[in-house]
Amino acid sequence: MKVLHVIPAVAPRYGGPSQAVLGMGCALMQHGVEVLIATTDADGRGHLPAVLGVPQEYQGVPVIFFPRQWSEAFKYSRPLAAWLAAHVSEFSVLHIHAVFSHASLAAAAACRQRDVPYLVRTLGTLDPWSLRQKPMRKRLLWHLGARRMMDGAAAVHYTTRAEQRLVEHHLGLRRGVVIPLGIDQAAYTAPVDLAEFCARHSGLNQHPYILVLGRLHPKKGVEALIAAFLRATRNEGLHDWRLVVAGDGDEGYVAHLRRIAREQSGGERVVFTGWVAGAEKLAVLRGAAVLALPSHQENFGLVVVEALSCGVPVLVSPHVNLADDIQAAGAGWVVPLDAPCLEAGLVEVMALPEERQCRGSAGRDLAARFSWPQVAAELTQLYRRVERTESRCAHMSLVG
Repeated sequence: MKVLHVIPAVAPRYGGPSQAVLGMGCALMQHGVEVLIATTDADGRGHLPAVLGVPQEYQGVPVIFFPRQWSEAFKYSRPLAAWLAAHVSEFSVLHIHAVFSHASLAAAAACRQRDVPYLVRTLGTLDPWSLRQKPMRKRLLWHLGARRMMDGAAAVHYTTRAEQRLVEHHLGLRRGVVIPLGIDQAAYTAPVDLAEFCARHSGLNQHPYILVLGRLHPKKGVEALIAAFLRATRNEGLHDWRLVVAGDGDEGYVAHLRRIAREQSGGERVVFTGWVAGAEKLAVLRGAAVLALPSHQENFGLVVVEALSCGVPVLVSPHVNLADDIQAAGAGWVVPLDAPCLEAGLVEVMALPEERQCRGSAGRDLAARFSWPQVAAELTQLYRRVERTESRCAHMSLVG
């Protein structure tokens, strides 16, 4: 079976959704699926240093890159669209990742023209909260092709039940399938050197810390978290705590976060490390007392599963679609995204070390459900079902 994955970009700066497709591709190949990822070379304002138009190995997966010609949001690439029109018929199934992007719309159109079945992973973009962000642009793209793309999909891939409920209730879509994302469980048991990381960030100095990790974006609720953390640490016995913000994003937004911390006299207690990856990412994750993700919207939250795999409990808002699983497993705290509740939740987290240990242990058990081999097996079954259904439909059409 040959499966083509199409996604607007895979550069690390785009966070979990883009990076997940690489892990997915590796797992599918180990499951016997022939995989190719088609994407652009977009990397913020710059470009990835990739050879264009030729399949190559990128982080262990065959990837073919095309130039992002204009629009960081839409990531328009005429060469990618032309390649898709010429080559989609060489694949059994297409797995499209994202909705409001040129790559996605071009892939779906090519599939419809060549009668190739495809499925769409929505990446949370059809969640009602997401649709309220830049609504005019999304409404225009919805009518110009996104609605037709979703109607023509053989399946809609959601990563949580909560995401499926929200989207189907709001838009009336059908053919939804829930298959979570996975992680490489073994990678989170490797030895780490936290002392070296702390030495490079002297503001830590063995202080216990709450961690924010990944792409920094307004939807993550980091402004509210910084303010609540600085208020919470005024309490007796909590002055020693730090908030580590390990990630990067738009320069103006990151400067805005730094300004919030500085203006609230949190210069020493809020530590900005910049982007972390590899061994450094694992070190800062394993050393955290709690991972915080108080997002306004999060269709999955891969970093949550990474933290739980390390035995680190999490604090999330109810808008993180894994919140119900976390609550049921006792793997962390689910806290409403308002100032008093967030502050009270942080005080509880910092004041109860035994509870953190207990919930971290429960988190390991929850994380065991999210393994790439299991995810790859479920996806392979889905691809085969989609392929068989398309073949039956084509046969009936010919007979008729």
